[in-house]
Amino acid sequence: MSAANAAANKILIEQVFADAASRSGTTFLDSVTDDVRWIVTGQYSWSHTFTGKEQVFNGLLGHLRSLLQERTRTVARNIVAEGDFVVVEAKGDNVTKDGVRYDNDYCLVFRLRDGRIAEVKEYCDSALVEQVLGPFRSQLAPKVVA
Repeated sequence: MSAANAAANKILIEQVFADAASRSGTTFLDSVTDDVRWIVTGQYSWSHTFTGKEQVFNGLLGHLRSLLQERTRTVARNIVAEGDFVVVEAKGDNVTKDGVRYDNDYCLVFRLRDGRIAEVKEYCDSALVEQVLGPFRSQLAPKVVA
């Protein structure tokens, strides 16, 4: 992967976070692959691998949106790109429908393929997720196929 591609990948992710900071835009939705994977790391109820646009946008992100007063706001603090990977340190700025602040800290590792987002690996304060948002609804969790 050339330095030019890494720079282009970084520009794309910067636009995704410009959208997220202003609670607008569709850059993320428009830039994911059909088989995108979002991996919520850890050992808690939200820890799953969501595969495909349906699971990512309607399962994981749809559930999150249902808990918040308005569209999620996440502000990038640092963005580093190398090859197919872009790593973002970010801070949430959100309020639940119950009026509770939800301002998690994130490290998001994006893997791009042919200029599109193929994978997101999310690291965050899992205790805060469970404390403020509660457990992930099991009926929305991806089904594990043996």
